[in-house]
Amino acid sequence: MPQLTVWYNTRCPVCDAGIDWQRNKLLALVKSGRVAFKDINAEPEALSAYGAGVDDVRRRLHATDEEGQLTTGADVALLLWALTPGEGWLATLFGNRLVRPLTRFGYDRFADVLFAWNKRKGHW
Repeated sequence: MPQLTVWYNTRCPVCDAGIDWQRNKLLALVKSGRVAFKDINAEPEALSAYGAGVDDVRRRLHATDEEGQLTTGADVALLLWALTPGEGWLATLFGNRLVRPLTRFGYDRFADVLFAWNKRKGHW
């Protein structure tokens, strides 16, 4: 079982490109099976046990860890940065207890705009 499974939306061109870029930076962890990236559109019921549906993942990243804990939004980005060689400083900077609320707020506002843009463009 992967240490971290990241659920994202391939129908969003921005999300798909971002995850592709991040996956390439984490290629060693992906190849070892410690990190997995999965398209929610291919498995729409995958997170239903957590009460999360396709639109939840289309709006914000979701991830599950090896204990089955769910993480969402900016906290997923922080986890990925912490795992990515050379990007740990981003996790430290944006994930410290003083800045994390601002990180979450900024991520959520960007995610709201991106979600609305994708709907207007007919990506789903």
